[in-house]
Amino acid sequence: MILYFGFLYQLQFSTLDETKKEQKKMKQYYFIITLILVSFNLSAQVDSSWNQKPQINILGFADVFYVYDFNRPSSTERQPFLFNHNRHNEFNLNLGLVKFSVEHMKYRANFALQSGTYANDNYAAEPGVLKNIFEANIGISLNKENNLWLDVGVLPSHIGFESAISMDNLTLTRSLLAENSPYFLTGAKLTFNPNNKWEIAGLVVNGWQRIQRLEGNSLPSFGSQVTYSPSEKISLNWSTFLGTDDSDSTRRMRYFNDFYGLFQLTEKINLITAFDLGFQQNEKESSDYNLWFSPIIIGQYVINKTWRAAIRAEYYQDKSGVIIPTNTINGFLTKGISLNLDYSPVQNITCRLEGRMLRSKDKIFETNTAFSDTNFFVATSIAFRLSDTFYK
Repeated sequence: MILYFGFLYQLQFSTLDETKKEQKKMKQYYFIITLILVSFNLSAQVDSSWNQKPQINILGFADVFYVYDFNRPSSTERQPFLFNHNRHNEFNLNLGLVKFSVEHMKYRANFALQSGTYANDNYAAEPGVLKNIFEANIGISLNKENNLWLDVGVLPSHIGFESAISMDNLTLTRSLLAENSPYFLTGAKLTFNPNNKWEIAGLVVNGWQRIQRLEGNSLPSFGSQVTYSPSEKISLNWSTFLGTDDSDSTRRMRYFNDFYGLFQLTEKINLITAFDLGFQQNEKESSDYNLWFSPIIIGQYVINKTWRAAIRAEYYQDKSGVIIPTNTINGFLTKGISLNLDYSPVQNITCRLEGRMLRSKDKIFETNTAFSDTNFFVATSIAFRLSDTFYK
């Protein structure tokens, strides 16, 4: 474990541009993975708990929405930097999925298929049926204590506090920082839980939110995550990404940090604060970097068992257009505020209403005749989730 994180540290502070250095580091990585798998194989031969029957779960989820954008864009697809609930003046399915999962003290597996506007928009770079894969991964325990796990496949992203499943979030629409950082990653994740307060993970992945690795890119990307939860009411997280989203010929290194805290202040008040910070080289082998960042705060008030309200304030700055290109003088400098009201008559159903205002320094929001520096829209949704558990 120490060798693995030492390897990530070494990679983060090197240029990664010399071929010999890359080859040496990759050999170190494969050597470490081989040691892990050999250790796992030896322990598995003497552990009878592998023969116990697993728990099998099935989950169904659907989120149907309607959004009215008061800018009245000419197209039903509203904003290129939003990937959820991103249609104007039409009823549509944001996300529908069916998920099967297997849980065992020594192994686990998840497989989920998806459809909806989220899948079409956020998986646009993936070919064919890969757009319909929401999750597909297998995990194995690597020690007797079952606190060291290796998961491989299409994984939920270790970055951010918002899920693609709307019912898991405090607000209906996703924050700007969530929409413009990975929702999923494909690769291998090593997770260690030394106790019930700490979780430490390292990842090797195909790239920045990709199932298939970008054609012409021979360099894998890396990530890390540290989560500290001193109590059930507080959770602090730091996640990183190190890699590139370019081919080898134009390789620009990207370094990204995601910080957030989840706080249950009282039985009725929940609070989330977060800050994303990223750097990317201007061009290959350059010592100059472009910067983007985004702070956010979300507060939720639980009115009673069926009603909840939330407010969100956010800002996103990407002057150079690394993540959100605008082709304008000031780039993407946008602040926003939203109000959210939720009604859940039963645990499986959530009805949501949200009003959201975005204001940018440049005129980047499409209207039916031109562009505007403001965008106000109202979003509604009814989401349904059903899950069941059974044993083989």
